[in-house]
Amino acid sequence: MKKFVFRVHAIRRMFERRISDDEVKHIIKTGETIEDYSTDMPYPSALILGWIKNRPIHVVLAYNRDDNKYIVVTAYEPSSKIWEADFKRRKQ
Repeated sequence: MKKFVFRVHAIRRMFERRISDDEVKHIIKTGETIEDYSTDMPYPSALILGWIKNRPIHVVLAYNRDDNKYIVVTAYEPSSKIWEADFKRRKQ
């Protein structure tokens, strides 16, 4: 079973953006990794795209191998001003 740690920043942003922890966990389990940040420090991370009903959500998730824990860094609804229509690619 995966262990999740929600950073204080993530909790604040999720509250502001009306994204629940259950929704974030659902996105992590069912979403698609659209960007890989394997060189991030102190832990490698990734950007995951998932959907809650018709609402796209991005979750930044890091992985602490030493503790075998997944760290939720932030979660947000991507803007169509920055992202392509599929929310998988940034606009050029």
